[in-house]
Amino acid sequence: MLVVESKGNPNIKGKEAFGLLFKVFFSIQGARMAPPRARWLSPLDSPQDNWVGLYALPLPEQVAELSAGSEGARIEVWDYGDVAEILHLGPYSEETPTVQKLVKFIQDQGYAIAGPHEEEYLKGPGMAAGPADYWTIIRYQVKKK
Repeated sequence: MLVVESKGNPNIKGKEAFGLLFKVFFSIQGARMAPPRARWLSPLDSPQDNWVGLYALPLPEQVAELSAGSEGARIEVWDYGDVAEILHLGPYSEETPTVQKLVKFIQDQGYAIAGPHEEEYLKGPGMAAGPADYWTIIRYQVKKK
């Protein structure tokens, strides 16, 4: 993954982080675009100004290092294993019931969350869609209880 880490309200800092992410990504020859992602390392119920986000784009496996001018970005391997995910349709501000539904499903199946909250943006800002038309995969790594 090509990753940019940022701290602060994602509604403000996310634009900056994704701007840098896309700038670096488009300088990599042969990289095919896949939906952007973000992982939230802070609890979702904490103040958004304190959130730490990892904004990311998948990279081809053959990309092992970044060129000059890529400061602020890094390459990481995101391990997954077993995951549970759900598709949220609509604005990010209305994700809470969808997240709660996924968390309940995870618990009801005898699993526990084993990693950070992750989102994959299939349709979002800058993709010719208004908030009502956003498509976001919400994902958690899980482990058997």
